[in-house]
Amino acid sequence: MNKHATPATGAAQVETPVPAGVNAPGFGSDVVAETLRDLDIPYVALNPGASYRGLHDSLVNYLGNEWPQMLLCLHEESAVAIAQGYAKVTGRAMGAIVHSNVGLMHATMAIFNAWCDRMPVVVLGATGPVDAVKRRPWIDWIHTARDQGALVRGYVKWDDQPASPAAAREALIRATNIANALPQGPVYVNLDAEMQEAKLAEPLPPIDVRRYRPRIKAAPDPEAVKEAADWLRQRAKRPVILAGRASRRRDAWEARVALAEALNARVLTDLKIGASFPTDHPLHLGAPGMLLPDAEGLTALAEADVILSLDWVDLGGALKAAKSDAVVISASLDQNIHNGWSMDHQALPPVHLLIPADPDEVAIALSRAVGAPAKPVTLPAAPRAMAKPAPGEALTVEHLASAVREAVGTRDITLTHLPLSWNGGWWPFRHPLDYLGSDGGGGVGGGPGISVGAALALKGSGRLPVAICGDGDYLMGVTALWTAAHYRIPLLMVIANNRSFFNDELHQERVARMRHRPVENRWIGQRISDPDIDLAAMARAQGATGFGPVQTEGDLSAALRTAIAAVEGGAVAVVDVRVEPGYAPSMTAVMTRKSE
Repeated sequence: MNKHATPATGAAQVETPVPAGVNAPGFGSDVVAETLRDLDIPYVALNPGASYRGLHDSLVNYLGNEWPQMLLCLHEESAVAIAQGYAKVTGRAMGAIVHSNVGLMHATMAIFNAWCDRMPVVVLGATGPVDAVKRRPWIDWIHTARDQGALVRGYVKWDDQPASPAAAREALIRATNIANALPQGPVYVNLDAEMQEAKLAEPLPPIDVRRYRPRIKAAPDPEAVKEAADWLRQRAKRPVILAGRASRRRDAWEARVALAEALNARVLTDLKIGASFPTDHPLHLGAPGMLLPDAEGLTALAEADVILSLDWVDLGGALKAAKSDAVVISASLDQNIHNGWSMDHQALPPVHLLIPADPDEVAIALSRAVGAPAKPVTLPAAPRAMAKPAPGEALTVEHLASAVREAVGTRDITLTHLPLSWNGGWWPFRHPLDYLGSDGGGGVGGGPGISVGAALALKGSGRLPVAICGDGDYLMGVTALWTAAHYRIPLLMVIANNRSFFNDELHQERVARMRHRPVENRWIGQRISDPDIDLAAMARAQGATGFGPVQTEGDLSAALRTAIAAVEGGAVAVVDVRVEPGYAPSMTAVMTRKSE
């Protein structure tokens, strides 16, 4: 890929600057911009601010707004979410720039989402001038912090505040290396405003960035692989594979399938993370869940004699829920970034053998060690049929899922986001890019931005990006769609509009049951109605095409056909579907049960 031009299949270049005739770095921020280019970062999503006006100028007038290309966002949270979504597809970091302390405060939820999702993002910020005598009255003082990185230090892998252009160059190289190394995650580099705007006293000596970016492969120890293979091949009678966090690599996907087939192992997957195993494979158990495995999956875990966890999110919680006493083999590097601030590390699992390595590489190595399956398994010819509404019946999320699946037909699609009300059995995943996982940190409002970033990465791939978001998620993040419309990033977004923060309705029902109080009051302070919000009009306000509110099956099918045609023509389309509140039975059971 030419790293000195905007990729033809990416964001449209709608903001072409007048040539400035600058061909050598003259300011500190020019060094920063040039380093971003040398690091092969294609985009920086940003909301502008005076604290990094020097860098902004360098990106435009020194680099010509090409590689990286700026993506203007209407909120810092959207900027980071877009970068997270891009990483979900590519596995590599792009940049996000946020203004001073206040922009970083806006961005914190999205940074936390990326942290919990283990997605790489290079977040740049700015402060100062650090030298107090250089500050403008009032505004520079309130936008300067002594330790700005402290705002996010608990949920980034690394942060720094370099004091010179040379230090900034080194910090950016180090930050990008750390963000992209497993376990991946966001990093934060804070740039002094004075350092950005100061003239270079002399040119920096050139460096070859590639020399500072050695290829890091977290391969498993062969002895550990042999021990694990012996357990699985010779001793396991009822093995279960927990297919957790994984890249979008096709070879690792095929290795997990071959390993399961060779062992005749049951496989569980999870909606919190992207597709990691074909969910309509005969060895796949139950429907992928969001909180815990369903009843079928918990039973399999309870009966298993050997469990192989490939970086399963909350392995300790799953084993506890299943009351499992199996031999547990865990392949994960996640323990390397656990800290004392965030509890996203989950419960400490009992493990007989830990393989501290890339779980993709572990799956590949184990597949080779165990050997090929006797006979590859054939997947079903067609997904199972889904429920359709009876005449006059109100639409449900299942009806929505059925209509979308029917409307996309045989197209290759990527589900960029799904709501909590989704049942993992409604839509089979047969490719690593079929589903990209959740927001990571449970931060409502991330879905739209993440989906825009994913759609950016998918543009030109032949895949149709489809986001299915709840109305609460959409309302908090809707302005991310302006960025998609502005840069001609096609995306279909379908809103499961139950007009409620329904997740919290279930929590209120649970508390009411525990306290023997009326569950009929659970809706108060939760319902988004009177007046109803025109979600399609909000989409149109961002430059997207809006449909709805849709309330019947016939109208839904027609709206989806038209919306898909618009997206295939390069547009952003939003379909507002009025659905009855409700979750899958397994989710409702977990949400409303009394505390143990």
